[in-house]
Amino acid sequence: MKVAVWDTYITKKDGSEMHFDILAPDEITDLETIYSFGKDYLATKQQESSTLSAQECNFCHMERATPAIEEAIVAKGYYIIEMEGC
Repeated sequence: MKVAVWDTYITKKDGSEMHFDILAPDEITDLETIYSFGKDYLATKQQESSTLSAQECNFCHMERATPAIEEAIVAKGYYIIEMEGC
């Protein structure tokens, strides 16, 4: 499966920065859908009020998903790679 990687940086409620990547199937191009994936993830981290828009979330590149990531995307629709402050 080919996935698009969306590089995402947000300011957390405590003022620190959170960096994560949203991986979604390459055929999903609707930005609101991509942002909704990020907002769903942020809710799991108690960061629901964090803003998520083109200012925080940008397309980075395409890559081939590993079997484990592909399985997660099939089950949930997207996959998150936690980078910093998550």
